[in-house]
Amino acid sequence: MKIVLDTNVFISGIFFHGIPYDILDAWRHGRVHLIVSPDILNEYRRVATQLMKSFPGVDPEPFIDLLMVKASMVESTSLPEQVCTDTADEMFLSCALASRTRIVVSGDKALLKTSGYRGIIVISPRDFV
Repeated sequence: MKIVLDTNVFISGIFFHGIPYDILDAWRHGRVHLIVSPDILNEYRRVATQLMKSFPGVDPEPFIDLLMVKASMVESTSLPEQVCTDTADEMFLSCALASRTRIVVSGDKALLKTSGYRGIIVISPRDFV
């Protein structure tokens, strides 16, 4: 099953465990396949770098490195219209469209409200698991 992970899920899985960690663990073991775009990868890196300052014992680099090997990278373009109240979240929908991925996993309320856009289901981590 192909999925796109919002930054909050990916980063929470690295730094805080819980259900987001379970999703990353499923990915590491080949039970789900992550799809990313260059914009999403840059966002993961940016947020991880910020959090490393507060959590110096956590090293996100092994997860980022694993993305380069086990995730599929797709080029995506901007959406033709504004779909989400926070336009920065639209990169996840765009990635899903470019890769024909039907599921975006997110804890972001604004992004969750876009569920159904062009057949993409935006679902919370808990509901996904």
